[in-house]
Amino acid sequence: MNRSDVDARSVAVIGMACRLPGASGTDELWALLRDGVDVTSETPPERYDVDTLYSERPGPGMIGSRRAGYVDQVADFDAEFFGMSATEATELDPQQRLLMMTAWDALEDAGRRPDELAGSRTGVFVGNARSDYLEMRFRQGLEAATASQFHNYRSLLPARLSYVFDLRGPSVVVDTACSSSLAAVHSAVQSLRAGESPLALAAGVNLALRPDESVMMTQAGALAADGRSKFGDAGADGHAPSDAVAVVVLKPLTDALADGDRIRAVIQGSAIGNDGRTGDSLLTPSMAGQVETLRWAYEDAGVDPADVDYVEAHGSGSPALDPLELSALGEVLGEGRPADRPLLVGSVKTNIGHAEAAGGMAGLIKAVLCLEHGQVPPSLHLTTANPAVAWDELPLLIPQKLHDLPDPGRPALAGISGQGSSALNAHVVIRQADPRPADPAEAADGTPYVLVLSARTAAALDALARAYTAYLGPDGPGGAYPLRDICYSAATRRQHHEHRRAVIGASHEEMAAALAGAGQPAGQDAAPEILATAADRYREGRPVDWDEVFGKEGRFVPLPRYPWQTKRYWPGEERDEGEGDLAAWVLREHARIPFDDDSALADIGIDSLAKLRLIVELSKKTGRDVDPEDFARLRTVGALREWIHALEAATS
Repeated sequence: MNRSDVDARSVAVIGMACRLPGASGTDELWALLRDGVDVTSETPPERYDVDTLYSERPGPGMIGSRRAGYVDQVADFDAEFFGMSATEATELDPQQRLLMMTAWDALEDAGRRPDELAGSRTGVFVGNARSDYLEMRFRQGLEAATASQFHNYRSLLPARLSYVFDLRGPSVVVDTACSSSLAAVHSAVQSLRAGESPLALAAGVNLALRPDESVMMTQAGALAADGRSKFGDAGADGHAPSDAVAVVVLKPLTDALADGDRIRAVIQGSAIGNDGRTGDSLLTPSMAGQVETLRWAYEDAGVDPADVDYVEAHGSGSPALDPLELSALGEVLGEGRPADRPLLVGSVKTNIGHAEAAGGMAGLIKAVLCLEHGQVPPSLHLTTANPAVAWDELPLLIPQKLHDLPDPGRPALAGISGQGSSALNAHVVIRQADPRPADPAEAADGTPYVLVLSARTAAALDALARAYTAYLGPDGPGGAYPLRDICYSAATRRQHHEHRRAVIGASHEEMAAALAGAGQPAGQDAAPEILATAADRYREGRPVDWDEVFGKEGRFVPLPRYPWQTKRYWPGEERDEGEGDLAAWVLREHARIPFDDDSALADIGIDSLAKLRLIVELSKKTGRDVDPEDFARLRTVGALREWIHALEAATS
């Protein structure tokens, strides 16, 4: 294929977001990778009692490691932002909760407004292999098998995103074990190429809430005793499990270029393939299967494998799998490679652990960051090279310090590998994005602009204003971008919420000072009438013609992300019943939006499913059988209050 053919089939990565151990976003991930930090830690008590289950010489039912990679505050969620009641949030799998917030972050990173995607054929492809939360609830007994658990089936992970954002394209969960999220990327790419979807979210999510899999992995000899993945090392003894939630936003390259999107990397090709019967058994990995998948991926990408600069390996730290993977990479990507340019190979699992079904997505995001920064971070815990690998014959190098990518006079190329116990191999080929065309520098001539911010709550708006103040400050990342582009991006590439602020300034410093002034319309008196009018209309929630305000299209640049206002939601943790009034407690726990006595129950989120939950709750709290037919006839908040008060009176 020539370059035009490749570009016509290529897919742009236009947005990324993640929640990984030690990193709540991609910038934090790059910092820990660059600095060579291992963020695995001892298992927290809220997951399971590691003191009871751990044993240095584990037998049946025991775990052979105290450590893994954990995302902090997995129970925290901004229920109000997504219009959920406290009860709904508590009963919903935290994989879905974190996936919603991470998908929103990724869309903001891409400069795509969710409200403008509503009704589109945007596709959602989620790699996942766990339903720990549902299993935990079922273990509480048959009474816990309530109707609300329908929401926690794995098939609803992508469906939740499609529902929340009103996306009408494919909505698919992909489970190929540890290659799931890269298989999801491959599916998304195929959907985009076929014209089935104009935009796609590809994701991986994995939250390990139970000890069962770690017990099983211990029995299989696949769990690292010290809780560290030692890719390529002679002492590799298995992997460290890890949490991960990661999302990328994908779009056909030609469309991304035409729409002025910020392109973080280009997916040039991909392939998935099964080992078939080339291995000794179903669970025994096959080098032949890996070699075939690698060759197919580079054929699809139109790339000579010898030109690839870096591969983010599956790299789990398995004494059996590592030599196979490295040998396969050497065979395919080493052929014809100059001796002075060895293939750099690394594994994010040495930093954060093995995120299982989401591990490939963590690797993809790392590889994109490597291309953006032109560097490959060190792969950790390599002290003695695995003697089962023919290092002298394979042109491979696992960096043990920060390593610059070579400069061959073309965009850098990288591959990302994933292998599942399903015998499904996946490989994605990406290239460095071309530099954006030079934008004439905005002259510091005192031209004023209007900057608009919005959030779902007043507290979130205050937090966002503080984030923008730091962003625009002397050491903030906003200093790298023209003020006009920052203001244009905030006005046209962010969804606008009900709580709003608009300030006017002619420089980064003026704008930061205006924001720090508690949202006063600083500079508005001296501003051109068109800016003052736009600021007033925006604050009032009226439409603004941004084309008229800015005069010409601007460039999208990165902005501070939405400041989530989270609370902890976890079953069994009692909440204060507030007024001591059962009706008030019921409404606070189940209503999704503010209400008064005339509000319809259906309008505030107390639908038929919520009523089923309430029948059970009220029966427990009052000790009386609640008549479902009586409850079904209730229509308003006032009627519900009166009915509950009567129920309490009859009980007393």
